[in-house]
Amino acid sequence: MGASGLGSGLANCINLSNLTLNLYYNQIGDMGASGLGSGLANCINLSNLTLDLGSNQIGDEGASGLGSGLANCINLSNLTLYLHYNQIGDKGASGLGSGLANCINLSNLTLNLGQKQFICFGL
Repeated sequence: MGASGLGSGLANCINLSNLTLNLYYNQIGDMGASGLGSGLANCINLSNLTLDLGSNQIGDEGASGLGSGLANCINLSNLTLYLHYNQIGDKGASGLGSGLANCINLSNLTLNLGQKQFICFGL
């Protein structure tokens, strides 16, 4: 259950406007990150979100799943994402970026994607 269960619970918090979630070093993996994303997709009133998901064995699938969920959070104005020390490659970073592109009200974004491997963005 883990982080996916937490995501299921968050899905019911539709009036939530501020959320800080620190799950650093909990091995939630792709499934947990995607589950959190699915839950956050229902939190359409979020305006301030801080997620620390560093050191959680999250790969491309999990980062893309998180991005898909955040794409529905169009009222976000402040977003801080700590995704350092995972296994997110270029596909995951691209999927995350695609989701964030829908967050048209973002005015402040802090994104830490420092990985153990090099992320190559095609130009």
